[in-house]
Amino acid sequence: MSDNLTHFNEQGRARMVDVSGKESTKRSATARTTVSMMASTLERIKSGNIGKGDVLAVAQVAGILAAKKTSEWIPMCHPLPLTGIDLRFSDNGKDALYIEGTVKTTGVTGVEMEALTAVSAAALTVYDMCKSLQKDMVIGPTLLVAKSGGKSGDFHRTDTNS
Repeated sequence: MSDNLTHFNEQGRARMVDVSGKESTKRSATARTTVSMMASTLERIKSGNIGKGDVLAVAQVAGILAAKKTSEWIPMCHPLPLTGIDLRFSDNGKDALYIEGTVKTTGVTGVEMEALTAVSAAALTVYDMCKSLQKDMVIGPTLLVAKSGGKSGDFHRTDTNS
């Protein structure tokens, strides 16, 4: 990890990093989050028995839209031309919904924030659509699983407990 905090200028004030001199490369990032809930809530999501509609379909679209809008949410993120966004859902068969998202681009900066934003928005959408059934759902942990491309190289999470 670098001690060089590039998001600060010589006066110690926040800045958007200048990436104009960087070479464009293929980049991808995968993030994951969990929504913990009662077994009955998960079963209703899986069976499509939620009054607001297909929870996973709506959450998937929300995640895609959020990834595309990340630079509008996170002040120092660059707007990026994303070339691919894929969200996947799985569960543990009892009380946890897993959301994993992969975002890709060919550009001068990475897509870690876009992947994290995608899974976060998808999880918030699940909560929104199911809150009438259960208000004590828990979102998280939310984490970067892997990233590839760019000057800092590849990253693959090694701890399997998250």
